[in-house]
Amino acid sequence: MKVIKLLQLSVLVLLLGFGTPAISASGVPDSKPAKNVSTTENARAQQLMHRLEEIKNMDKSGLSNAEKKDLRKEVRDMKKEMKETSRGVYLSIGAIIIIILLLILIL
Repeated sequence: MKVIKLLQLSVLVLLLGFGTPAISASGVPDSKPAKNVSTTENARAQQLMHRLEEIKNMDKSGLSNAEKKDLRKEVRDMKKEMKETSRGVYLSIGAIIIIILLLILIL
């Protein structure tokens, strides 16, 4: 029983030891530039959404195959750009497995 508690404690200490420097090194950006960046990103996102709605509401029956292909490419590029500007937290499969294993060890 004592070995399991010691192992759990050592895993916790190692994780905190590796995680704390990464968190402290991230830093907090200045608030003024962040507001300017976010407003420009929001404006660009609104433009992209407006263009996507235009394409969605378009009558595509009169378009040639090349024009349809160009529209599809434009939509893919816009979606890729929107995905790059969105800020989310993504976890890899390895990270999820490590989290699950740590939860099993702790509990």
